[in-house]
Parts: sequence; C-alpha cells; structure tokens
Amino acid sequence: MFFWGFSFIWSNQVLKMGMPVFALVFFRMTIAGVVLLAFTLAAKKLQLPRKKDLKWFLLLALTEPFLYFIGETFGMKLTASPTLCSVVIATIPIFSMVFAMSVYRERVSKSNMAGIFLTLPGICIVVFENGFGGVEHPLGVAMLFLAVFSAVGYSLVVKKLSDHYNSITVNTWQHVIGAIYFIPLFFIIDFQTVKTLSFTWELMRPILLLAIFCSCLCYFLFINTIKELGISRTSTFTSLIPVITAVGAFTLGEEALPIRKIVGIAIVVTGLILSQYTRPQTKIIDQYIDK
Repeated sequence: MFFWGFSFIWSNQVLKMGMPVFALVFFRMTIAGVVLLAFTLAAKKLQLPRKKDLKWFLLLALTEPFLYFIGETFGMKLTASPTLCSVVIATIPIFSMVFAMSVYRERVSKSNMAGIFLTLPGICIVVFENGFGGVEHPLGVAMLFLAVFSAVGYSLVVKKLSDHYNSITVNTWQHVIGAIYFIPLFFIIDFQTVKTLSFTWELMRPILLLAIFCSCLCYFLFINTIKELGISRTSTFTSLIPVITAVGAFTLGEEALPIRKIVGIAIVVTGLILSQYTRPQTKIIDQYIDK
C-alpha cells in the first residue's frame, strides 16, 4: 500500500509530461511482464496454466490491470479531482467485503465490519480538506466505479487461482496478458503521440518505479496476503492508499499536512486495527472447524 499510495504521484508526474493514458499503462505492464517472466523462468517458479484455468487467467488480466487502470486513470482525467478519485477508490473494501461474504462465505465479525466502515470517514477527513470542488463529468465518476468493481472482481478471481498457483505465477501471467490487452489501444490511439515524446530519464524514472514496485512487487505481496487474510481483510488495507498519497505529497513539498489530515489518518489506522482484530479463542475454534 506504501508503493500503491505513491503510484498516484508517479502516474501524475508522467501524465503531466505528456504521456497518453494507454501508452503509460502499456509501458508499465510490458516492463513488469518482461521482468516477471525473466525472473520466474530463471528461478524455475513459473507454472503453466491448466487448460481449464486459462479462462480465469484471461478474466484476471481483464479485471486488473486492463479495466481497473482504464477506469482509474480516465476517472482522474475526466473529474479533474484526485481527491474524489481517492475517495471512490477507497470504497473497494466495502464492496469486497460484501462480495467475499456472498461468494466465498468469508466470516466477518462485528468489530471487523465496524473497522472497515470506520476507515471511510477518516479518509474523507484526509482528502476533503477543501471540499469536493466542481465535478463536471459524471462519466468520470462512472469510470472510477468501473475501477472499484474491477478491483473487487480481481480479488475474487485471485482467491480462486491462488489455491492452485504460486503468487509469482499469477502475477506474471496477469501482467503479460494485461500488456497484450493494451497493444491494440496503444498502437491505434496513442502511438502517434508517443512518437513525439523524448524518452528522458525524467520521464522513464516514474514509469520504471510504477512497473517494478507498484506492479511486480505490490501485486506479489497482495496475492500472498489474500491467501493468508482473505479478500475482506486484505482489501481493507487499500484504505491506506489516499492517506499515503497525502503524506507522500507532503513529503515531496506538493501539499500541506495540517492537523485535520493527521486526525483523519489516526481514524483510518484505528479502523484498520479493528478490521484485523480477531479474539484468540475465536480464531482457534474457527481453525478447528475449517479442518
């Protein structure tokens, strides 16, 4: 979540330098796919998808990175409000909890549920310092919710695949297939614009950071966490993303961090603690029942 929080800052830097949306995501996915493929082949960790699971890998890459990044990036561009974007994306844990309870029958205690919902007002305090501002494009809000539901769908598919494949395999095929999905959009829509850009280190640095840390590393960690904590509790940590973004922007001198935001961060952390709390006795009983 630390690196995903900074991904908003790095993506914004690239977009400001004139890189088109589809080109940015295509380069990020391609670099990540090549690095992961090389690593897994060298380490002999890559598992080939079973024929019956191929459709799930195709669906996995369709939900995230393909649909998610289209929704998130264009949502930011159309609303012209990173604040609104952060808040909508932060609703992912709520929808993840609902779907995880419905599809996988995950147990969520009252304290866990209270913690999940408590994170939202904390996030609002952090990001709504100056109010919502004008939102002239309802399509932008719709695109952000496309990202939200794509992330929920991604978590559900990961849960299914992680029972049969190691995390690095799932991550590798996700980015390789995702890069393939973006090829037509890149060449048809953005290629002519990209040819006019100068690929300086200033431009490539944030793209490499996004590919190596936010794609290769973060998704590997996220998939492993879903295995251990389940969808609901793992998704709760996405509530930290707008908080980390705010702190990162402050550290880089791009935004102030007044008392109001500090209070909001404290509320979010409290919500996360509640969402992860499980009484030892209950945990032991639950493990025995599962066995």
